[in-house]
Amino acid sequence: MAFSAFLAGLALASPATSEPASLAEFEAHLAAYTSATEALQQWCHLRHIGEGPIRAGTVGAQSDDPPEKMRRILRLGGDRPLAMRNVRLSCDGTVLSVAWNWYAPERLTSAMNAALRDSDVPFGKVVGPLHFRRETLDVTPGPAETCPRDTVSTHRSLLRLPDGAPLAYLIECYAAANLAPH
Repeated sequence: MAFSAFLAGLALASPATSEPASLAEFEAHLAAYTSATEALQQWCHLRHIGEGPIRAGTVGAQSDDPPEKMRRILRLGGDRPLAMRNVRLSCDGTVLSVAWNWYAPERLTSAMNAALRDSDVPFGKVVGPLHFRRETLDVTPGPAETCPRDTVSTHRSLLRLPDGAPLAYLIECYAAANLAPH
């Protein structure tokens, strides 16, 4: 865990978790982590939202962004595969976010592709061994795109491999449940 993530955790470790969290606290916590999955896992623990692992339940809906745009962003030629995963990330039944994730399956191992296809393990957890870095492109307060109505913040991000190659493009819609008192 990065030192900034450690500090973000300390700031939230007070026993007053029955109070609602501010959006600024939540955004600072997310920004302290390379992986949104890891940030949400720690947030759940600190806010007593749940103790279980973050799970990615497949939604299956498509976003309005056309595949050609994603191919350009991910630097994929027309004949190279492009995959998309639309999921609800939750902890012990509480939905924390809805995410659209376009990625280059050829930049993952076959075991990673199988896990993304066949399990409820979140993308960040599956591809963590690739040591990606997260580049936040845009943060919008409230819902954007096709986010659910209870979205408090929408993030657009690009995950890059250590050599700079783009791995995934994400739209993440963070739910109001993240700020609710627990």
